[in-house]
Amino acid sequence: MKQILSSILRKLKLMSSVDLVFYHYQKIKNKSSNQSFLKDYPSIKLPPDYLMYESFQLNYRSYYFDSKESAKWLVELITPYKNLNSKSILDWGCGPGRIVRHLPDFVSDANIYGSDYNKTSIDWCQKNIPNVKFDVNGISPPLNYSNNQFDFIYGISIFTHLSDKMHHAWIQELSRVLKVGGVLMLTTHGDSFKRKLTKNELLTFDMNKLVIRGNTFEGHRSYVAFQPMEFFKTLLSDFNVLKFIEGNAESSKPQQDIWILEKKKPADLTINS
Repeated sequence: MKQILSSILRKLKLMSSVDLVFYHYQKIKNKSSNQSFLKDYPSIKLPPDYLMYESFQLNYRSYYFDSKESAKWLVELITPYKNLNSKSILDWGCGPGRIVRHLPDFVSDANIYGSDYNKTSIDWCQKNIPNVKFDVNGISPPLNYSNNQFDFIYGISIFTHLSDKMHHAWIQELSRVLKVGGVLMLTTHGDSFKRKLTKNELLTFDMNKLVIRGNTFEGHRSYVAFQPMEFFKTLLSDFNVLKFIEGNAESSKPQQDIWILEKKKPADLTINS
C-alpha cells in the first residue's frame, strides 16, 4: 500500500511540475504582448495569471477579446432553440468568468449565474464581475440551486475533465436544476481527438468506453477524459438531442464535439421508459 501511495504521489508531483513549467513558459512567451495589453486597456480587470492559464491560455488580449467572441457565438448558437433574453442562465464550470462576464453584452434582462469548484476563481469573480451571481460547488454534486431553476445551462470543456462516476452524477444534477424544455449545451472530446490517444486508449475508445488520463486531481486541466459518441448518448435519458456538432478533426488542433440538448417533458420520459 505504501508503495502504491508513493507511486501516486510521484506521478502527481511530476504532473504538477510539467504544468508549472508550461505555465512559466506561457508567461515568458506572452510577456511583451501582455504588457502592451495592460497599457492599452488599463481599466479591464483580469484574473491572476494562473487562474487565467488554467481556464484558457496566458495571452491577455486573446483571453479577453476571444472570450467576448465566444460569448457572442454561444448566444447565436443557442438562439434558434431558446431566446435567452429575460431567461435564467448558468455557466457551469465558469472558472474565473472567462465567457460569462461577457454574456450581459449579448442578452437583455437575463438572470446570469456562474458556478465552479475552484473557490479562488469564484472569489475573484465575485469581487470583479458585476451583473453575474457566482457560487462555489464541489467536484461532485449538488449545486446550490433549486429544482427547475434554469432555462439554459452550458458547460464548455467540463466533462472533458471528469471521471466516469462524475459523468453520471453531474448529468443527473444538471437535469435537476434545468427547467423542463430548458436547453443544455455541453462539449466533449469525441472522434476528432482519436489521433491523440495511445494504442491502448484507442482500443478502449473504439469499444465506446470512456477513456481517462487521470494522473492528477479530477477537474484539473491535466486530468483528461475522452468521450465516444455512443458512450455519451447513454447518459442522456432525460434529454432530447436538438443538435450534435462533431468536432473538426482536420484543423491543427482537434475541436470538441458540441451537444445541444433539451430536457424532456415528464410525458416523454414515460413514453421512452
